[in-house]
Amino acid sequence: MGVSQGFWHHELWLPPGATWEDLKESADTHYPQPQDLLLCIPGALLLIFVRCLFERTVALPLGRGLGVSDKRRPKVQPNTTLEGFYVLLGRTPKEEDLISLAKQSDLPIKKVETWFRHRRAQDHPRLMKKFCEASWRFIFYFTSFFSGLALLYDKPWFWDPTVCWLKFPQQPLPPALGWFYLLELSFYCSLVATLPFDVKRKDFKEQIIHHIATITLIFVSYCANMIRFGMMVMLVHDASDYILEFAKMLHYLKWQRVCDAVFIAFAVVFIVSRLVVFPLVVYYYFVTKLPLFPVSCLINAFLVVLQLLHIFWSYLIIHMIFSVILRGEKRQDARSDTEESDGSEAEDPAKNQE
Repeated sequence: MGVSQGFWHHELWLPPGATWEDLKESADTHYPQPQDLLLCIPGALLLIFVRCLFERTVALPLGRGLGVSDKRRPKVQPNTTLEGFYVLLGRTPKEEDLISLAKQSDLPIKKVETWFRHRRAQDHPRLMKKFCEASWRFIFYFTSFFSGLALLYDKPWFWDPTVCWLKFPQQPLPPALGWFYLLELSFYCSLVATLPFDVKRKDFKEQIIHHIATITLIFVSYCANMIRFGMMVMLVHDASDYILEFAKMLHYLKWQRVCDAVFIAFAVVFIVSRLVVFPLVVYYYFVTKLPLFPVSCLINAFLVVLQLLHIFWSYLIIHMIFSVILRGEKRQDARSDTEESDGSEAEDPAKNQE
């Protein structure tokens, strides 16, 4: 009990001078309740179920109808020795390992190399799987962004960030914003749960950092009643995500000219929203209008982490535009799937930014 009381002490979560009594609910006024966030667990499970249903009944037939097809991959001859090494020790053996495996298998070194190359290709995610994943994220981000826009367009603090912190933390929570918060938290929890099964990108570690930072920010900002600020942050981030997923879908369909045009639109929206609006408007008023207290410092640290990721992904996006779209160089994704170089379907570099 003492640990719980210490964790939820008002001096940690609220600005100086404010207490939990200031956020006491009444019949007409509702404030965020931390226990509400427990609903994100069944919410995440429900979203995973809906995603599986959507991919099988909508995305898969849509992809087939539009011409998405997987490349035929060479069959791998069963070999216990090579399979054991592949599973237990690594997918790309070194030269000395190849020599040893060739002797154990009584095969030429070239055939051992070919076996591992084909085996890696066998594990590489199919183009249809990528299309289905992109379709699901497109639907969610598109719905999330325009739903958030519909919820906020008539709010004065959406157009004037100075109003965002007016009378904080005594800002009643509209039920619709509470449900939107819960939906976003459930979605990112579902992404973390499905990471081991989704297409693995080269920036897998950055993805994990991003998801952890996002989940932490949603959880903490809800408990501290920073709903207005949190909604602004989520809307700024959702503004470009659905365009990115749409560009991926076009790429998998091999509609490259349309894909390039959509990707450039994505790049403009991403850079403006993440490198201009987010730091100079949303983050600026967070730093200047809110006094320092433990939770605000924690949120500030995770916002800086997100901004560093924005800069990293912006570099990939700009590099993609100049090297591939404008100069016509060979496409090779800096965020592509692992083992991309083994001849499977290539993917555009920053087209998978987050």
